[in-house]
Amino acid sequence: MASDNKGRPPYPPFTAETAHIKVKAAQDAWNTKDPAKVKMAYTPDSIWRNRDTFLQGRDEIEAFLTKKWEREQGYRLRKELFSFTDNKIAVHFWYEWYDAEGQWWRTYGLEDWTFAEDGLMRKRQMSGNDVKITHEERWYKNGVDVNTVPISEKHW
Repeated sequence: MASDNKGRPPYPPFTAETAHIKVKAAQDAWNTKDPAKVKMAYTPDSIWRNRDTFLQGRDEIEAFLTKKWEREQGYRLRKELFSFTDNKIAVHFWYEWYDAEGQWWRTYGLEDWTFAEDGLMRKRQMSGNDVKITHEERWYKNGVDVNTVPISEKHW
């Protein structure tokens, strides 16, 4: 796990290959649902907008993610590279989860990331929409590799 003073490769400026690596590393970290681990990918003063919530710093990120994953049970996420430039990456994402009543949801969205020179994310903006789905409509059923699920163009 990175400390406050260590970066996280790959470092900007990004190439198509290194941007893809960064996206999949984020996907894998978020799928651990471990807020203490996930927050270490962000600068200590990282700025977030997650839908209508504004956060700053690792402590706020960890608290936010803790509440998120308490509410979003069965969470499984896939991220794909949308675009990149020197120190910025944009991603599509889809994740599935169920609520306290057992209703399944799929969240569709986009994220805009800005990185510090050390490879830690210093800014994250997320916009997403939740869509009710049935158990049968789920893509990420137990044991499936989220990277192998075909996602048609209508979902991009």
